[in-house]
Amino acid sequence: MTCYPRVMNNNYCAYYTGHVKKETAWLLTAILRGTEHVAFDRTLDKKNSIFEFFVPHAMEPIFLEVVEYLKKEQLLLSLEKKENRLINDSF
Repeated sequence: MTCYPRVMNNNYCAYYTGHVKKETAWLLTAILRGTEHVAFDRTLDKKNSIFEFFVPHAMEPIFLEVVEYLKKEQLLLSLEKKENRLINDSF
């Protein structure tokens, strides 16, 4: 995973995208919401079952622990940390 310097800005969440097993996407969403709202998830590309995850920095270690389990169970097929797409240099 690549860490972008601006991602560490505490005004913005850490940002990840992941390929989710389509048949169990609902379960992944339920697990994340049921784990102290560890992340906000949203479908980024419905056709290809790509989700985006906005993760508060304080919750990132918990998020990573949960997604490792989800990857092990093959509910989450891949995960990539990226620069938060909401960051705007003009702010």
